[in-house]
Amino acid sequence: MGCIYKCMYKKIKIESKVTNLRIVENAIDEATKEIGISQDNYGKILVSTFEAVNNAILHGNNSNPEKIVVIVMTFKRNELKIIVTDEGSGFNPADVPDPTIPENIEALNGRGVFLMSRLADKIQYSKKGNAVTMIFNNIIS
Repeated sequence: MGCIYKCMYKKIKIESKVTNLRIVENAIDEATKEIGISQDNYGKILVSTFEAVNNAILHGNNSNPEKIVVIVMTFKRNELKIIVTDEGSGFNPADVPDPTIPENIEALNGRGVFLMSRLADKIQYSKKGNAVTMIFNNIIS
């Protein structure tokens, strides 16, 4: 299945270290240049992906550098799909407390899933809960 218009596929594997977020940022920067993502959309994509990878490192893989986080980015038909998968046991996104309700406003954690769901056009979790797919539509300016 070929591409008539711009297409892209990138797969990155990183050890579960927060310092490896730089690798993810570089990949998003490259994709932005390659595809021509608008500056407004760049911010949404970067923040969402950082949150997903950070959650995978800290919560999914418990910062165990022997465990890997895989980031797959595909672009076709003006849709960017980013899938972040960790080697953890997974979680149920419905169990994450709403950070906007008064008793959670002061909490230091718990905003990542909320931010991702607001910034991506569509978000899906694997049945196991160890992978998140974020879809961004109409990202070329």
